[in-house]
Amino acid sequence: MDPDLRALYEAGYRAHGQGLQHGTPEYDAMRARDRARRQRAAEIVAEERSLVAEDYYHAAWLFNHGDTPDDAWQGHVWAKQAAERGHRPARWLAAAAYDRWRMYSGRPQKYGTQFVPDGKRHRLWDVEPATTDAERAAWDVPPLAEQLERDILERERWAVE
Repeated sequence: MDPDLRALYEAGYRAHGQGLQHGTPEYDAMRARDRARRQRAAEIVAEERSLVAEDYYHAAWLFNHGDTPDDAWQGHVWAKQAAERGHRPARWLAAAAYDRWRMYSGRPQKYGTQFVPDGKRHRLWDVEPATTDAERAAWDVPPLAEQLERDILERERWAVE
């Protein structure tokens, strides 16, 4: 496993775990650090080091938290590579990055992994109705009913706050 990619991933994971409020100076600073981590991760992958599945997963995770459709697409591509090389957690990430790419492109998501703030709460982004739970299961994504239940619980949580 590439120690530099792992360190970038761990730093990003810790930063996103802080629960910073969107639109605050702290959040904006985190997003700037995210961009720097993505840039360095892309450089590492481009160096054609001997990367293993987990390395592609780490790079994909960083790009899934990107700002553009291109960032999300790159996250999807690398997560698929990690999944094809046997890293099981990359399956869900490949679906999530694909959903984010579709969302950033203004389209409904396929699998139902993306929740977005709407000013009052986080809600499930529109989902393509033709996608089956069998398709979701193939990528380790829970059934849509579970995602919708999470959406309902989120609404209830925001109503209390």
